[in-house]
Amino acid sequence: MRRCLLLAALSSLALALPSAAFAGVLAQVSLSHQRMQVYVNGQAAYSWPVSTARRGYRTPTGTFKPQTLARYHRSTIYSGSPMPYSIFFYKGYAIHGSYETKYLGSPASHGCVRLHPSNAAKLYSLVKQYGAGNTTIRITR
Repeated sequence: MRRCLLLAALSSLALALPSAAFAGVLAQVSLSHQRMQVYVNGQAAYSWPVSTARRGYRTPTGTFKPQTLARYHRSTIYSGSPMPYSIFFYKGYAIHGSYETKYLGSPASHGCVRLHPSNAAKLYSLVKQYGAGNTTIRITR
C-alpha cells in the first residue's frame, strides 16, 4: 500500500513538472511534422508550420538555448539570403523568418528552421521578453 501511495505521489509530481520545468519559452520543433509548438510558461501558445532541412542537408536535433539574436541578418553562406528575426541556437543554425512562405510545412532549408516572418517576429519578441536563459529550443525527429 505504501509503495502504491509513493508511486501515485511521484506520478502526480511528474505531471506537474513540465509546466514548472518550462517556465519561460519552449519552442518545440518536430522534423517529421514540419511544425513548431510554442509554449509560454508551460501553456500552449502557438502552433506554426516550419521548413527544416531538405534532402542532402540536416537540421540538428536536441535541446538548445538561444546563443545570439539578430533582428535582421543576411546569410554569410547562402548569397546574402535574408534571415529576419534570427535566433541562432547551434553553430550557424538558426530559427528565422523566411519570405519563401510557399514551402512552409515541408523540408526546404539548408538546415535552419524557417518560419513565416510574422511568426518569427512573435517568437523573437517572446525570447527578448523572457530572455535567452529562459528559452528552450527542442528539435525532435
